[in-house]
Amino acid sequence: MNDDNLLTPKNIIELATSYRNSRILLTAIEFDLFTKLEGQLKTSNEIAGLLQTDQHATDRFLNALCALGFLRKVKNKFYNSNEASQYLVKGKPDYLGTLEHNVFLWRSWSTLTEAIRRGASVTDKSKERANWTEAFIAAMHSRAKKQASVIPFLIDLTNVKSVLDVGGGSGIFSFGFVKAKKDIIATVFDLPGVIPLTQKYIAGAKLESKIKTVAGNYMSDDFPGKFDLIFLSAIIHSNSPEENLFLIKKCAKSLNLNGQLVIKDFVMKENRIEPKNGALFALNMLVNTKAGDTYTEEEIAGWMREAGLKQIARKDTSFGSSLIIGKNQD
Repeated sequence: MNDDNLLTPKNIIELATSYRNSRILLTAIEFDLFTKLEGQLKTSNEIAGLLQTDQHATDRFLNALCALGFLRKVKNKFYNSNEASQYLVKGKPDYLGTLEHNVFLWRSWSTLTEAIRRGASVTDKSKERANWTEAFIAAMHSRAKKQASVIPFLIDLTNVKSVLDVGGGSGIFSFGFVKAKKDIIATVFDLPGVIPLTQKYIAGAKLESKIKTVAGNYMSDDFPGKFDLIFLSAIIHSNSPEENLFLIKKCAKSLNLNGQLVIKDFVMKENRIEPKNGALFALNMLVNTKAGDTYTEEEIAGWMREAGLKQIARKDTSFGSSLIIGKNQD
């Protein structure tokens, strides 16, 4: 065990109270404070007027943000720190859009005790589904930008001309595939409520001629033809084992001869403790999905074998997840 993992009384207390820092930041994100304050110096009274909040409470909130390094204060006026300006202002190249999704995750994670008691999610997202979906897609897009430029170079694309991006969200990984090889045409397959968002991202990237969209539910609707490569990024952790076997069989039937199914996700060691982020993410799936989980290499490879796929191989990445690749061969 390294020193960072030593459970001293001090470290335990710091861990138990770290929610305070998180909640302060997420409240600022909910107010869109950093974007509204960018390029300005304002008093707490002026900011309270801007946010339509109580002046005294706002002043203490802004002071706490200063203590955490997100704001600076001079002559009782507040402004963004350099880091907040770079990473927390909408429209900036390095904007961390994933934080908007964390606002929703805070609410579901607060139900962890009851979810463990019942063995299933107790979170009701129906009332905020539209806002949740848009924030989720934005978060996944932001998080995957760098990954999407790397993933295609970990896969043999020699004979790949058609890609089906299942549950592709914004289409960010399809962006990577079509940019990596000029003759690839990608199709993003996602829910009817997501596809309009997908189309906006595709239009923003000016890739309408290279990326198609098809609306559907991957558990109940047919895939639009056969493909040289089917890509599942961050999909299997939302499903039960039975659902994953069904989906992987469906993907295998939709592959051309010598086509590849590529699954990108956390791949757990048999002890299910490592990687650490995967162990924590299993609880994220508990509080947010009906039956999601993180899975081991043997579980994923087993589903692929049962679906008839061969030459199953694993490739690890530098960003925490791994690829499990299976081929459709005679």
